[in-house]
Formats: sequence, structure tokens, C-alpha cells
Amino acid sequence: MDILLQIFHITLSTVKDVLPIAAIIFGFQFIVIRKKPANLTQILMGFIWVLIGLSLFLLGLEWCLFPLGRLMAGQLTDPVFIHGSQAAAEAIKHINWQDYYWVYVFAFLIGFSTTIAEPSLMAVAIKANEVSGGAIGIWGLRLAVALGVAIGISLGCYRIVVGDPIHWYIISGYVVVVIQTFYAPKLIVPLAYDSGGVTTSTVTVPLVAALGLGLSETVPGRSPLIDGFGLIAFASLFPIMSVMAYAQLSELKANYVRRVKKQFKKERALNANKTG
Repeated sequence: MDILLQIFHITLSTVKDVLPIAAIIFGFQFIVIRKKPANLTQILMGFIWVLIGLSLFLLGLEWCLFPLGRLMAGQLTDPVFIHGSQAAAEAIKHINWQDYYWVYVFAFLIGFSTTIAEPSLMAVAIKANEVSGGAIGIWGLRLAVALGVAIGISLGCYRIVVGDPIHWYIISGYVVVVIQTFYAPKLIVPLAYDSGGVTTSTVTVPLVAALGLGLSETVPGRSPLIDGFGLIAFASLFPIMSVMAYAQLSELKANYVRRVKKQFKKERALNANKTG
């Protein structure tokens, strides 16, 4: 019975959230444009599936992803786990940031895997590949974004452990982004900025937010409100840098290959002239 009540409340909340969107879309369609949309029945069925999908997704967050993220953060920061025994944990009063290396490894892997599985990133990568005529690889873009998210979340967890102010990290990161913007290929710059946004979507955000809150609750001297949030900012910032770096490295590689081929042709022509 409790499960049915939770499903009912979440579905009702989802309906309240989606109705304004539907009102705006259909309002413009019937009042401003004044045309009946094609496949109206299919559109209405789509809205019903959206409501069902969002409700089940939110229920899954509450039951699985949020508890799992906090549970993993709590287990990885347990002094007994870090030092191997209760006696060793009690003997050491101060814990160094190096003691939390498993947290950084977990943050890196969870950031990488959730980003690779991000549906919005897949859609952007496919469209970028189509528009660029294959110049931007689907897997190359996905791996670059995933690597950026993984590094960003790991650095964000380090910030929570040591308690540094978040603004210095974000300011420094955007300074690097601005500098990269001047030197990165113009083709990739808008896509790189968009890549920072698509990572903060349905799969990545719940686990990352739960990890940050769980970590700030278990690390001594940290506040969930002050230190627990901010990992999403790292997950949005670092993919911009990694995608532009990926494009810059690809451009350097292409230039190197062109130079090698050009040099090879020159040497081949010289050898042909000598033998002739």
C-alpha cells in the first residue's frame, strides 16, 4: 500500500510539473498559430508516456540512485574502511586527503560511466557527427566529455574533503576555458560549450548530487549545505575543457600527418630526380 501511495504522489507531482509545459505548447498551437497539429492523438499519447516515464524515473531516484550514492560515499569514507580496523581509526585523529583515494577513484569511474550512458550526450554526438560530415567522431566526443566529467567530479570530491572554497576552482577553470577558446578550432567551440550542459542531465545529476551530499555528511567538519553541492558545476565545466583539448590534439595530429606526408613526397621527388 505504501508503494502505491508513493507512486500516486509522485505521478500527481509530475502531472503538476508537466501541465504548464503542455499548456504553453498547445496554447501557442491553437491560439497563436491557429492550426490543429498533425497526429494529435499520437502527441497526446506521447504526453501520457512522458508522465509515466518521469514518474517512474523520479521513483527510481528516490528508491535507488540517491540512497546508493550516499551509501557508497558513507562506506568509502568510513574510518574503519580507510584504516582497516576500529583501533587504527581511533588512534588516528586527523585524516589526510590522501586517505580518501578510493573516493576519488569511485568518483572518476562513476562520472565516466554515467556520462557515457547519458542519452542527451548520445543525441548531441550523433547530430554533431551528421552536421560535420563525420569530422567530429561520435565516440571521440563521448569519450572526451566523459573524461572531462570524470576529472571534474574527482576534483570536486577532493575539494569537499579538504574544504576549499569552490569559487577559486570555478574561476580558475573558466579562465582556462576562455584561453582555450582563442586557440581551439572554431568548429568545436560552440559544441564544447554545449557539451558542458548535456552532461548535467537525467543519469549523471542524481548520482553525482547524492555522492556530494553523502561525502559532505560523512567527512568530519563538512557541511552538506555548504560543501555538499557544487559537484554539478565541476561536471559542467570540465567537459568544455576536455572537448576543446580533444579538438586541439586532433588538429595537431592532423597537421603532423600532413607535414609527414608532405616531407615524404619531397624526399620521394628528390630521390626520383637523383635516379633520373
